[in-house]
Amino acid sequence: MDNATDEPARAGYRRSAGSPRGEARRRELLAKITDDVAENGLVDFSLRRAARAAGTTHKVLLYHFEGAEDLLRQVVVELRERRIGNALAAVAAEPSTLTARVRAAWHSLRDEESQLRRVLDQAMGLAMYDPGRYAALGRGASQQYLPALISFCPAHWPERRKLEVAEMVLATLRGFLVDLLTSPNDDGAAAGFEALLRAVEREEAAP
Repeated sequence: MDNATDEPARAGYRRSAGSPRGEARRRELLAKITDDVAENGLVDFSLRRAARAAGTTHKVLLYHFEGAEDLLRQVVVELRERRIGNALAAVAAEPSTLTARVRAAWHSLRDEESQLRRVLDQAMGLAMYDPGRYAALGRGASQQYLPALISFCPAHWPERRKLEVAEMVLATLRGFLVDLLTSPNDDGAAAGFEALLRAVEREEAAP
């Protein structure tokens, strides 16, 4: 990142938080920058690049965000929300069984735009490679995904059981996404997913 333009917001900058108009403007800027990152990835991300994408200046961005890393974190959160929204839309048309919902969610993840998957993988890679600087890109990922997976579970299940099953499904699907990224074909992920569905079916059939 460009140190000359990615400095934290200085005390002289006003914050837009708390103002409805300022929040609307922040959301507008964030949407444009998120679109740019979704298309072009995280490489060479900077406030100047973000400002070009949003049609503004880096000083304006510092009015609405704490700096480049804060902005990047918010972009990644937005991209995950898009992924979750796509999965929920796919699940909405399915029967109300956990197995069917997990299958629909996986198909949404498997078939999603490759660039979106690549950008989110880049974010997790940065968080692992340089946690001192980019830990925020990975922190909270599970908290974003788990509510949707918990909502797939039967309503009568105890909350602890819902959480355990959601955690299992999330960890397994993450592994399959990595396999899709690194393998020449999807045979391994496909076979593993069928095994996951059998485990989910057994869990669903259990008292």
